[in-house]
Amino acid sequence: MDLLSLRYFRAVARHQHISRAAEELRVAQPSVSRTIIRLEAELGTPLFDRQGRRIRLNAHGAAFLVRVERALAELDDGRRELADAAGHGPGRVAVAAETLFQLSGVLSAFRALRPGVEVRLFQAPVEAMRQHLRSAEVDFAIASQPLTGPELCAVDLVREEVLLAVPRGHRLVGLECVAVGDLAGEDFVTTRAGHWQRTLLERLFAREGLTPRVVCEGDEAAATPGLIGAGLGVGLLPAVARRALGEHGPVVWLRLDAADCHRTLTLVWRKGAHLSPAARDFRRLAREQLMLELP
Repeated sequence: MDLLSLRYFRAVARHQHISRAAEELRVAQPSVSRTIIRLEAELGTPLFDRQGRRIRLNAHGAAFLVRVERALAELDDGRRELADAAGHGPGRVAVAAETLFQLSGVLSAFRALRPGVEVRLFQAPVEAMRQHLRSAEVDFAIASQPLTGPELCAVDLVREEVLLAVPRGHRLVGLECVAVGDLAGEDFVTTRAGHWQRTLLERLFAREGLTPRVVCEGDEAAATPGLIGAGLGVGLLPAVARRALGEHGPVVWLRLDAADCHRTLTLVWRKGAHLSPAARDFRRLAREQLMLELP
């Protein structure tokens, strides 16, 4: 069992597709297939269920993947730690986040402090961020919903109210506060399942025994205010969007009568992971730039 086999297995397990894994690895598809077959033979058990040309990770493969990601992450940590000790280059910091909107101030301060460091950003939903952390592809995740586990460390950065945005001229304009039950018949513009806005929306409605009527869903949260302003529906947006758009933007802002209608940005990293001096500087700046007094 060599490292190349484990990296091939990890890629196939993530994509659950031989061709896509081969693309990521930049090798020929038959090479990937042969490597997986040899690995399964060595382990004495199938790692994937196969049906025709389809391949799916089975229970044995899922259990093995956890160990493989942990082992490869430790080796990658060791490589980075040695590179830092030897002073090989300015280093790299990689960050995954559900939204990149609030990172500009942190990145500006970090660039000024560490101008030569390579910065890599990944936009991903919360479960994908967990995988990025587990495999050491990123140093940090910035999550807008809980990302916890015994292998993770976290610190809250920002807690902010989430508001209801409605088009100008909407029937609710003029009200200071709106109950969730009053929104049962409204069309909603929101993100896809898995993103924090959708998770919050569904949680608020489920508490009232309701299901939101979603007419537009996507990954481009920044487009939401414009779509709401065009009259497509209403939606939930964080207070930072109100500060960015101002009171004369395309939407009107209302408060929701719900005790937990807020989001908390959390900085997360893998427990025991090697953090380079540059990564530690990023963590400090993230806390300085984003942290507010939590109520």
